[in-house]
Amino acid sequence: MDSKLQIISGRFHGRKLYLPKGARPTQNRAREALFNMISAGFFNSGDAFTVWDAFAGSGAFGIECLSRYPNAKAIFTDVAPESIKTVRKNLGLLNVGTNATTELADAMTVVKKYGIIADLIFVDAPYDCADVGFAFVRALSKRVKEDAIVIWEQEAENSKNAPHGWTVLKDKTYGRARFLFLKRNVE
Repeated sequence: MDSKLQIISGRFHGRKLYLPKGARPTQNRAREALFNMISAGFFNSGDAFTVWDAFAGSGAFGIECLSRYPNAKAIFTDVAPESIKTVRKNLGLLNVGTNATTELADAMTVVKKYGIIADLIFVDAPYDCADVGFAFVRALSKRVKEDAIVIWEQEAENSKNAPHGWTVLKDKTYGRARFLFLKRNVE
């Protein structure tokens, strides 16, 4: 395996992950910073929670959760067959059993199915499809648990602000990536 993408911390620390062709994974340093923020204010290592890696790609974000949090469950969706095949290959290396679910699906079509059960949702639509990420986050506003956290990664240069219905908890930029930590407004 010739990938530089690897698990940053936890029980799978240092394990390299396969990448689907044409993938633009979140850089290791940016993922490390994100997880430091998650651990510092959102989830503790003993918490049981479900993460939905909605635009999974390689599955690095959800797999990092499985590595760091022993009680985590992860859902991986992607519209690209090559990406879901890669996620399954990466999961197979780690023997996570029933803690992970994969589905070949457009995230927009499964918002009702997974939005209501996920505690943490990672949104990383392709950078050249900024409107897809925005539309997805907007769709989530009506179909997400009240206390769920959404982390929306966008290209900093072409980023959008959160749609109506969301509170921005954190707004951080790392290189060309901007991350919005969002929580749904309760009416």
